[in-house]
Amino acid sequence: MGLEAVVNEIREKGRKEVEAVRAETRTDVEEILKDAQTRAAGIKASAQEEADRAATHITNQEASAANLVVKRQALNAQKTLLDQVYSASLAAVGDLPAEFQEKALTALLKRAVKEIKKGVVHANERDTPVVEGILGQLKMFSGYTVGAPLDIPGGIIVESTDGELQIDYSYRTFLDEIWESGLKDASDILFT
Repeated sequence: MGLEAVVNEIREKGRKEVEAVRAETRTDVEEILKDAQTRAAGIKASAQEEADRAATHITNQEASAANLVVKRQALNAQKTLLDQVYSASLAAVGDLPAEFQEKALTALLKRAVKEIKKGVVHANERDTPVVEGILGQLKMFSGYTVGAPLDIPGGIIVESTDGELQIDYSYRTFLDEIWESGLKDASDILFT
């Protein structure tokens, strides 16, 4: 075997070793790339899931906030409407005919005389003459005098002579009692 044959054999052996190393390296590189791609896909999927969760959370928060604003506006509108109904009711009771006012004031005075035998009766300016007439007509009210008119929509306020006891039979007081007890029912009727 000649020198050239030995060189060729070494070259061929070197070439085969280089190819084997290259093939092994290619396989290692492919495995590393494949592993990196798998990890990258996992990271991307995880990031996408987290982004989707965050987006869903933000969307839910915004929807809740919007619902809260709408609900608050609806409740404010309902309160405004109920306040208007209250005011209109108070005005309507005060504007009832004179015959009704006289009957109502007489009934209220009869209730008051059971609790306060002697006292001062206050009414609004419109009803003061009616109260004077009622007090002058019935003997059971002889212990009562008419006091200064008050700014009330109707009804009476009776104060004992010594000033220690006061009974509020104004229409506002009665409406407030009815309003408090019937507010839920009225709200249900109006808004459902």
